[in-house]
Amino acid sequence: MNSGDEYEKSYKKRPHVVILGAGASMAAIPNGDDNGMRTSVMDGFLEKLGMAEIIENLELKTRSKNLEDIYSEIAEEPRYAEVRERLDTCIRDYFSKFKIPTRPTVYDFLLLSLRKKDLVATFNWDPLLLQAYDRVSKITDDLPDLAFLHGNVLTGYCAEHKFGGTIVGRVCPVCTKPFTPSRLLYPIAKKNYNEDPFTIDNWKALRNFLKKAYLVTIFGYSAPKTDVEAIDIMNEAWGGADARNMEDFEFIDIRDEESLVAAWKDFVHTHHYTYSNDFFNSSMARFPRRTVEEVFDRTQNCLFLEPGRPFTKDMGFSDISKIVNDLVREERENISGYINLKSIGP
Repeated sequence: MNSGDEYEKSYKKRPHVVILGAGASMAAIPNGDDNGMRTSVMDGFLEKLGMAEIIENLELKTRSKNLEDIYSEIAEEPRYAEVRERLDTCIRDYFSKFKIPTRPTVYDFLLLSLRKKDLVATFNWDPLLLQAYDRVSKITDDLPDLAFLHGNVLTGYCAEHKFGGTIVGRVCPVCTKPFTPSRLLYPIAKKNYNEDPFTIDNWKALRNFLKKAYLVTIFGYSAPKTDVEAIDIMNEAWGGADARNMEDFEFIDIRDEESLVAAWKDFVHTHHYTYSNDFFNSSMARFPRRTVEEVFDRTQNCLFLEPGRPFTKDMGFSDISKIVNDLVREERENISGYINLKSIGP
């Protein structure tokens, strides 16, 4: 293998990192979950989910409707300790009732479009991603790693023995005690990401993957204007736009392209990004399990390939399984350890 082949191989084996915000969960259940329950972005969160009465008699300085702005203020007030506990309980109880729809959701497609070398990091509390993971793992076990950056209603951990997982029927394999539920709420001004072991481990995973990533997808996450500490951590791991002049970003969001790119200007090198307001126009749907290969061939080999086996929103699980099984078989048969789209097709 010549030096050019080694260069290509090294890039095509790098991770794809996907970062999910509330907009991704909203896209996963546009008509509500299996019981018609809905989620919301942070702005107007309490009103939209029927929890506004929790704070209606508080003497708040902020006029913001954003949950994180509200929580930041009450976090500094000892007299509101009981309110904080009630907020946490209500949000945990609400999202714990979510049940993923029977038909494939965006989360099912997303997980199956990635591989073990990749990472999905989510800021969302709802259980939809884990519920999707549970059922798509029956199609293949070659799935991306997961990181829960703000905790999740289905995740927990044993602080003493450093084990984590879902809290439903799971215990620490060492002490056999039930996992402690992960923390959910954080004040916006200082989220204290290093305050508990579960959070530390999940952010460490994101840092490690970001350092190696070739492609980063931001799906429904608008934190750059609000979550200063999170952005600082990611920027440190990424290294800044000028240092990553070969890598690519991808945005999936209903917000306009111009404002998104402006918000992420410290990460994106010049024109090295794509934008879509629909998951099914993204790299993951168009080139499932071949996203990094497609970016390299398009940007460095000048090959503009048409999707050969795309995911489409009308597919059922049998259709998805056939595509994924074919792709996984190619991966296992590929001796070189990476997929060359030029030789086997997209």
